[in-house]
This record gives sequence, C-alpha cells and structure tokens, in this order.
Amino acid sequence: MKLIITQLIRFVLFVLIQALVFNQLEIGLGIQVMIYPLFLMLLPFETSVLVLLLLAFIMGLSIDAISDTYGLHTSSLLIVAYMRPIIFNIFAPREGYDTIKEASFFEMGQRWFTSVFGLLLLIHHLWFFVFEMFNMSELPLILQKTILSVPLSFLLCIFLQVIFVTKPKER
Repeated sequence: MKLIITQLIRFVLFVLIQALVFNQLEIGLGIQVMIYPLFLMLLPFETSVLVLLLLAFIMGLSIDAISDTYGLHTSSLLIVAYMRPIIFNIFAPREGYDTIKEASFFEMGQRWFTSVFGLLLLIHHLWFFVFEMFNMSELPLILQKTILSVPLSFLLCIFLQVIFVTKPKER
C-alpha cells in the first residue's frame, strides 16, 4: 500500500511540476526541460507493459490538457513506456534485476542509470521534437533542440533524485 501511495504522490507531483513550472520556462535556443519521463523510470522493475502504457497515457494526457499541447507529451511518454522493458532487457545485469530495488540512480548505479535513462530520455525528446515540428526539413532544429534539452533534463532528473529519492541502506 505504501508503494502505491508513493507512486501516486510522485505521479501528481511530476504532472504539476512539469505542466505548471517547466512547460512555462523559456530558456532559449529551443531548450525544453522535461522531467516527467523519470516517473516511468522509477516504477518497479516488474511493472507490466500494459500498466506502463496506461500510466504513460494518463500522465501524458494530464500534462497535455494543462499545457494545451495536443498529445505531444502523451505520444512521447507512450514511446518511453513501450521502450522501457526493451531497454531494461538490453542493459539487464547478468543476475537479473532485484525486484526490491528501484530503477534509480542510487539503487542501480551511475553507469547503468546514465545508459538506460539517458537512452530513454533521448528517445523521448527526439520523438517529442519530431512531432512538435512535424517537418523533416526542420531536422537541424529538431536535433539542436534534442541535443540541448536532453543533458539539461537529465541533470535536473539526477538533481531531483538526490533531493527526493531515498538512498538505499548499506547492507
């Protein structure tokens, strides 16, 4: 029950922070900070694809409704939800995942988290900006926005984990 309440609180906070704070920021050079894919990343390893897709749809739709972005966040988050199990499989430890652990920076380590979440964030941002522009003649701008937005979003997600995610106890 505690896990469900924690995830529900995270869900609401990610939606509100993204829609009301980060979607309102204008940094320049087309940079958009998007932290909400971290919610899907931090879900338990054994979360089914169907649940991931459902949560991604609801979260994306919520952010789109508040931000008036017509499905951009929903489609981007759905691709992350679909790709998460595939990428987790590719980067799985030899012994498999410990179902007690969370897919966080602290639990899985810097190297694993950087590879897995970095790839998911790159897919998310690229998908988002491709559908935002919806014109392949704008490819340089799409790449510019993606290349500039991903590192900033990634660093902010690390920062949020340092502040809010509980570190594992030493065994």
